[in-house]
Formats: sequence, C-alpha cells, structure tokens
Amino acid sequence: MWLVPVMLLVLTGEALSLELNMCMNGKHQKQKPGPEGKLYHQCSPWRDNACCTANTSAEAHEDNSYLYNFNWNHCGTMSDQCKKHFIQDTCFYECSPYLGPWIEEADESWRKERIKDVPLCIEDCHEWWEDCKNDFTCKTNWHKGWNWTSGTNQCPNHNRCVKWTDVFPTAKSMCEQIWSNSYLYTAFSKESGRCMQLWFEGANPNKKVAEYYLNGGGQLSFSLATVLAVMMSYFWAIFF
Repeated sequence: MWLVPVMLLVLTGEALSLELNMCMNGKHQKQKPGPEGKLYHQCSPWRDNACCTANTSAEAHEDNSYLYNFNWNHCGTMSDQCKKHFIQDTCFYECSPYLGPWIEEADESWRKERIKDVPLCIEDCHEWWEDCKNDFTCKTNWHKGWNWTSGTNQCPNHNRCVKWTDVFPTAKSMCEQIWSNSYLYTAFSKESGRCMQLWFEGANPNKKVAEYYLNGGGQLSFSLATVLAVMMSYFWAIFF
C-alpha cells in the first residue's frame, strides 16, 4: 500500500509539468508549444515559445479570417484602437503556452478545450475598455447567439447596435462577459506577478504567473481528468 501515496506524489508532479507548458486542444493550436521565429506583428512576443504557427498569427490580424470567420465590424467599422485589443486577445488565446491552470473541457464543435477565469491584469482590461468605449456592438456574449446564415457572424434580428458602454458599462463587465468568462477581472497590476498579460516584451512574464497558481496560489484546483489520465498510465506501466 506504500506505493499509492508515493505514486500520488509523483503523479502530482507530473500533472504540474503537464499543465505548465502546454497547448489547448483547440482548432488552431499546435499539439506542443515551441519556438516560432516568424510570428506576425502583435503575436510576435510569443515567438520563443508558442502554441500558434506563423500562418495563424498572420490570420489573427485579418478581418473575417479563416480562423473563425468572425466579423469585428458587425455594428459598423470597429475603430483601429479597439480592434488592436481583439487582435491581441486572439494572439494571447492562440499562442499562449502557459494557460494550463485555466484550461477546461469544452463541448463545442470547433474546440475540445477552453480557458475560463484567466486572471487578467487590470491595466489590460481597462485599456481595452477605454479604447472601445466609443464603438458599437449588439451583444454581451460574443461566443454564442449570432446569426451565422451568411457564413459570418451578424447581429441577431432582435438585437440592435448600441454604444459599447450601453452593453458593457464597466471594464469588468466587458472583460468577464464578452468571451463567456474566459477572463477574470482582477485588481492586480502587471508588476504583481499574479495576473496574465495580453502583451509583453522580452521574456514571457505569464510563465511565473502560471507557476504561482499551479503551486497553490489563488483559488485553483487541478484538472481531475488530467490527474486520472496520468495515474492510469503509471499503473498500467507498473502492473501490466
């Protein structure tokens, strides 16, 4: 019976390593992160270790790109200052190798996993909202509920375009609601080491943030499915 607690300790360490440097099981992410020296423009910070390819990074900057056929201009032309944040958000989602603590299963045709409650630095959230507050939209949750009959997202018939601040009165409401709680609004600044940054220069600061949460910081629990999968592989190797 001594083998069980020992195995659990080993398994916990293995789960940590699996969760720290990994890619989501999504539509465009690579199976494993690695260097991508030619990442385009706003995706370039991830070039040393990325879950996205150069082609994906280029498409992240296009309107109605093949990534998801998503139309930023569903309520008129989105301002450039607002759009840059959505491009950055796309780069973060597609390229980040340190989102493991917040990955969960997703029952959707275009991905098997998603992120939820990623603690976003307060500067990123407020700058995003400030730069978009004079734009227009027709929906609170941009993940679902669109009219896709044209092949790209359009406002549902009963939804009219209104000013951004009528839909998202605060930075918190926008950051948490727009992508089905993918992000969690926090009061942490970039210097805190407790929140994820959508943009950075030099070494990726999000690695240390992920390590903090994986090591018990904040309100975080490990994926039971991941732990069980590792346990199965270890017991199979030992006993069979």
